[in-house]
Amino acid sequence: MSLTSTRRRTAAAVLTAAVLVLLAACGSEEKDSGGASASGGPRVDLTVLAASSLTDVFRTAGAAYEKEHPGTRVTFSFAGSQELAAQVRQGAPADALVTADTRTMDGLTSDTGTPTVIAKNRLVIATGRGNPEKVASLKDLADPGLKVVLAAPEVPVGRYSREILDAQKIDVKPVSQEPNVRAVLSKVELGEADAGLVYRTDAATATDKVDAIDIPDAQNAVASYPAATLRTSENSEAAAAFVTWLSSTDAQKFLTDAGFQKP
Repeated sequence: MSLTSTRRRTAAAVLTAAVLVLLAACGSEEKDSGGASASGGPRVDLTVLAASSLTDVFRTAGAAYEKEHPGTRVTFSFAGSQELAAQVRQGAPADALVTADTRTMDGLTSDTGTPTVIAKNRLVIATGRGNPEKVASLKDLADPGLKVVLAAPEVPVGRYSREILDAQKIDVKPVSQEPNVRAVLSKVELGEADAGLVYRTDAATATDKVDAIDIPDAQNAVASYPAATLRTSENSEAAAAFVTWLSSTDAQKFLTDAGFQKP
């Protein structure tokens, strides 16, 4: 056998060995990522069902929680509180629930642990940027020439909207009733409605597209956000830890910075 041939065989053997080592390492990494955290402990995947109005702040807070708890990954599912309640009753796999009202949470006592209110909110009138229709107060929403959109009455923000309008004896005929507060906001952002009632915090996420008209406290409603673990959770300790964290100083700062009121 020639010297050149021997060198080629040797090089091929070294390359094959290197590939096998690399594949083994990759296989080990894939296995670790499926069941262990970077710190070597078991990884926990939490699923949290949360009201639509918490979308932005919870994404930020969730990332911070994961950083503080490297063995935990938090996945959020956002929807109207009534939709979340239906998911819980149908046995959707999840670990914790946060609604935009106590009524919805109170209807799930057999499915949840003891709830804790983590934040409060108030309503504003959202209009197009620059408020082209010059909406100044709730009574202006009764103008038949104004396209007003509200959330459906079974949605917490829709119920709050009806409560404050009824209390002021203001008759509003909405052009549509939406399944959650973000859908109401979207209608106003897109110019499909002149005005809509949303939470103050939702309007704050779209200041480049909408204006927020304040509603006096005496005419407003206070929305409470309770959080609770779900009895069907397969990660009950981790779920309880996350719910407890939502009342911590760190979590409360995220909420207040986003415009939520303290519990």
